[in-house]
Amino acid sequence: MQQFDAVILGAGAAGLMCAISAGRRGRRVLVLDHAPQVGSKILISGGGRCNFTNTGTAPDRFVSANPRFAKSALSRFRPRDFLAMVEKHRIPWHEKTLGQLFCDNSARDIVAMLVAECEAAGVAIRTGARVTEVTKPGPFRIATDRGEFEAPALVLATGGLSIPKMGATGFSLDLARRFGLRVVETRPGLVPLTFEGAALEMMRPLAGVALPVIARAAEGPRFPEAMLFTHRGLSGPSILQISSYWRPGQPIALNLLPDQDPAALLLDRKKARPRAEPRTVLSEFLPQRLAQSLAEAHLPSMEMANQPDKGLRALAERLRAMTLTPAGTEGYAKAEVMLGGVDTAQLSSRDMQATEVPGLFVIGEAVDVNGWLGGYNFQWAWASGWCAGEAV
Repeated sequence: MQQFDAVILGAGAAGLMCAISAGRRGRRVLVLDHAPQVGSKILISGGGRCNFTNTGTAPDRFVSANPRFAKSALSRFRPRDFLAMVEKHRIPWHEKTLGQLFCDNSARDIVAMLVAECEAAGVAIRTGARVTEVTKPGPFRIATDRGEFEAPALVLATGGLSIPKMGATGFSLDLARRFGLRVVETRPGLVPLTFEGAALEMMRPLAGVALPVIARAAEGPRFPEAMLFTHRGLSGPSILQISSYWRPGQPIALNLLPDQDPAALLLDRKKARPRAEPRTVLSEFLPQRLAQSLAEAHLPSMEMANQPDKGLRALAERLRAMTLTPAGTEGYAKAEVMLGGVDTAQLSSRDMQATEVPGLFVIGEAVDVNGWLGGYNFQWAWASGWCAGEAV
């Protein structure tokens, strides 16, 4: 039986950051992961360039049953703290839109940085290790197919159910339940939406068409980002964002002409281009295939001069606030995060420790804290991991 001060289950973003934080404090730390390599999800993130944080990180950019829970951790380990580590390792980076920071070269740079920091802190990492049993006769005892380990602190950092092809499982949730912790209902988040019936028939010929929109679910904020038509429905950043707020049976609203007055545009073109066809006029403001689809579906086949103002205004209202009801989502296979997770009411917001199970910590995606698209979930992983590492 090998002894450690802390055993961390999961060698992803949160687990490795927790190990670095604890190791720097002189703790004897072991990180275990069933995957053959560390940081699997980091490697595929951001198109392989890892959107490692967001300069706009704030508690209101996260979805949770307790919106205030993330405030403490996010204030103690900020985006600039992670960026300092990136710059220490001379990793080139750049900022895209909306505060998103990416590696210039590869997500492998981030993984290599985290591994180097673990090595410098004396952290032991063992991959390809399958946990077979966890008990707590006093300290935690962790049995694996590569040996048995004991520690007074156990950190659950194996993530959630999103992207199962990368080995994602509900292990942390199952183990949390075994220790008596409640789990908030889980569902896919940051995921494409699917449609059926007439809505899908309209969307299929538009697959591949993208445009800027303002999207909103029945509840939650508006997201002014790009939208993409797919063979099964809608995707793109704006749709992924609202998917975290959408619930089955609820409609979503789309503004297809953000920052413009569709009625004024159409009535102006009726005067300025009386002999033009509606699809030609609409293609001035919208992608051609979408313009043709909307014109054929909602306006009579006649020149703009002959279009009734009432019909143009009705189309304008549709462009300003198109309402659609999704049939579902693409599920965990296409989801970037798992919504829900271990109930924050049973965790300390300062150090992520279970209030009723001393020595048990839950961090990262397994907690009921999930960020917007754009680097927020990585920042939560770094912050929650760091805070737990300061306490184990």
